[in-house]
Amino acid sequence: MTEKADRRVMMQPCKAQETSAPISSSKVEVQKAFPIKREEVLKWNGWGYRDSGFVVNDKGNIEFTGKGRYTLSGTELHKFKPYLEETFNFDTTLKTFSQPPPDLSAVPKIVPHRLFVDAVRPHCVKISEDSMDRLVHSHGHTCHELFSLRTGNFGRFPDYVVWPGSHSDVEKIVSLAVKHNVCVIPFGGGTNVSGALECPEEERRTIVSLDMTQMDKILWIDEENLTVHVEAGIVGQDLERQLTERGFCTGHEPDSQEFSTVGGWVATRSSGMKKNVYGNIEDLVVRMRMVTPQGTIEKSSQGPRTSIGPDIHHFILGSEGILGVITEVTMKIRPLPEMRKYGSVVFANFESGVGFVREVAKQRCAPASIRLMDNDQFLLGQAMSPASSLWKSFTDKLKLVYLTRFKGYEVDKIAACTLLLEGTAAEVSTQEQRLYSIAAKYGGIPGGEENGKKGYMLTFVIAYIRDMGFDYSFLGESFETSVPWDRVINLRRNVIDRIKRECERLGVRASPIISARVTQTYDAGACMYFYFGFKYAGLGDPVHVYEQIEAAARDEILAGGGSLSHHHGVGKIRKRWLKDSLSDTGVKMLEAVKKELDPQNIFGCRNLLQSKL
Repeated sequence: MTEKADRRVMMQPCKAQETSAPISSSKVEVQKAFPIKREEVLKWNGWGYRDSGFVVNDKGNIEFTGKGRYTLSGTELHKFKPYLEETFNFDTTLKTFSQPPPDLSAVPKIVPHRLFVDAVRPHCVKISEDSMDRLVHSHGHTCHELFSLRTGNFGRFPDYVVWPGSHSDVEKIVSLAVKHNVCVIPFGGGTNVSGALECPEEERRTIVSLDMTQMDKILWIDEENLTVHVEAGIVGQDLERQLTERGFCTGHEPDSQEFSTVGGWVATRSSGMKKNVYGNIEDLVVRMRMVTPQGTIEKSSQGPRTSIGPDIHHFILGSEGILGVITEVTMKIRPLPEMRKYGSVVFANFESGVGFVREVAKQRCAPASIRLMDNDQFLLGQAMSPASSLWKSFTDKLKLVYLTRFKGYEVDKIAACTLLLEGTAAEVSTQEQRLYSIAAKYGGIPGGEENGKKGYMLTFVIAYIRDMGFDYSFLGESFETSVPWDRVINLRRNVIDRIKRECERLGVRASPIISARVTQTYDAGACMYFYFGFKYAGLGDPVHVYEQIEAAARDEILAGGGSLSHHHGVGKIRKRWLKDSLSDTGVKMLEAVKKELDPQNIFGCRNLLQSKL
């Protein structure tokens, strides 16, 4: 064993031939019991944990339930319901369906394939045809999928769910799928919001959901070269927790970090909230393995960069399950930052805030996270503030008087920016001074560390708000894009105007929720997130109405110079625009790779491409 190998810390017992690097004899064994059913912890028809969510309590107030998982857990939000009622005509008397038990008798019948099942059984941890397992693996988190589940309108389901335990298991399962002509759809955390996990209705073959979550080990950590080698089914928060115990982090923190997997990050080209320091997923990946119907794809070198033709990693990144299944990933890691500090800045309007974040990007002094909320999101955040003490309420009112009376801010125009700074104490202090100095040039006023932390953490509970809306005839969702700096302001205005016109045209009666934020910054532009929702009472097919409005908004985004997606991916709901985004020739390149690697369309989820492949 080489000296270099000795510096790699083995995290899990495994077969040497299944790893892509030599392993030291120093092992830390982690015991794990299987299976932990997803439905025992997570909701089957909504976002997140079963014990967490926004509910209207017996006192008529909205509170956030849960066992201390979030900063809002167990908190009563006295201002939230009145804000929703006054601003968006939110009506808690319009109670609809509230997490009904699924009628498993209505689950689609299995398309059986006993020869495949018998052949694959020795090569997986478990294989299931249980109705609940099939239901859980039949969907992601688009409005369409969740609304259908909650109303009992089931579509095509996977026929079997298979849990592999190693890379070699996956190789065998895929080779047997080829032999028996079985359709395979990879499954990680199930958090997808592009329809990518929906089973194609027209698929007549047996469909297998390949659940990667039992491949959740850190195989080794190389402290000398600052890399970690993991199985692709490891969930983001579990990866960070185990790295933290050893003094490291990846820094990749998407909104879905609690539930999404490393393989899912790679398959969708994900981005995290702290990408300014740590990079997007394509910046973090050093090496990966993907099993295709033609065999395993992997590089021989773990060097930091190569010049050996087009980078095969970029065929895998963003492939969305159409070429194969990602099994192992080597990622960059960093020592944990010495200090973490939140901050916030309040601006008179969104335009001033855009000027600030643009200047920060131009001067290349962005903190780990910098996110700008427009007025609607700012007011929503204020309405979600927990009940305060008398003294705290008094000081908050003084701050508002100062902003409006002495600084001339208008409440219905105020925008806010949240900051997260990481580094040494000296680096954080220097960066903080520089950021607030730039903010002052744009009329920005420091809003305090607590507001910065609250705004940052709010991101992790946004999806729970959407689920509460389902219970009271309210439909909502988010979508994102990336756009050049000189188009940010106009794009926000034009998309919001377009959504309002479409709502009116399609018969949406009450004022819709529409807000935007800048979430990631680059030299040449930014990522923009839009949040949109409306009361659907009186609409015959609310999901179809939503999809028409979102499609119109996407048309507006593309017309305004925005991208088809920044990090959610294409899936099925956006693939109609792929040719406009990549050109006919570009799409033909993707189709050629698909046909070469998967001529039988074994990985038949039908994401990205309009063709049957």
